[in-house]
Amino acid sequence: MGDRSRPNRDYPLLDQPAVLAVAFHPRRQAFADVRPDGRDVRVEVEQGVRLGGRLYAAAADAPLILLFHGNGELAAEYDGASHFYTELGVTLLVMDYRGYGASGGVPTATNLIADAAAVWRQLPGVLAEHGLHPPRTVVMGRSLGSASALEIADRAGGKIAGLIVESGFADTFGVVRRLGGPELPGADEARDGFDQLGKISRITVPTLILHGQADWIIPVQNAEALHAHSAAADKRLVILPEGDHNNLLFVARAEYFEAVRRLVFG
Repeated sequence: MGDRSRPNRDYPLLDQPAVLAVAFHPRRQAFADVRPDGRDVRVEVEQGVRLGGRLYAAAADAPLILLFHGNGELAAEYDGASHFYTELGVTLLVMDYRGYGASGGVPTATNLIADAAAVWRQLPGVLAEHGLHPPRTVVMGRSLGSASALEIADRAGGKIAGLIVESGFADTFGVVRRLGGPELPGADEARDGFDQLGKISRITVPTLILHGQADWIIPVQNAEALHAHSAAADKRLVILPEGDHNNLLFVARAEYFEAVRRLVFG
């Protein structure tokens, strides 16, 4: 299975100011570094616009997780959790969105998806610059980042080794309404939204879906729908009973990272 090349598309309904106000919460300032092994990276996504990210290398030949975070997070905030990945023998690269951390530009839904594709295209050069040559790459998205991860997985086909969705959504406009965004009568998920279920129905690489049972921001039914629509022969749904939207690493760390380890290493 090869690349599914396609032109980037626009998302005019999702790019309305009232939607962007609930979908993105960019912050420029980053927390002070906790892990000394984190390296800053920059990826140019269009002329004059670069995204920032944080790279935590386990070894030159370690497998890689490319992670897109939630809408209220920064890549640098993974300094405190990165060692859980590197101690598994996994290199972690966390990317910010436009307007977040050290990234330039302004976040929009259109930019979110186009930038994910640009990061994927430029990933080999980023890794080579840091002397890394992972034998396999897993793409991971948390919350809003699930849209970026599914976009890459849908485009990349068998060129990635796996997909991890943490606290991800199945229904774009349902999440917009739940966050306090506007009603958008006539909006169609496949035409106007991120089409999460359509994409995952074409993704056949091993897939892990992690979700908290008590998630009130993106209810667990979203994870169940993603799992049900996944085309992967090797797919696993892990529902963490005490987890909500933001605490999975705190309440179920062992189970969380065992599931990640199984996905990455098989």
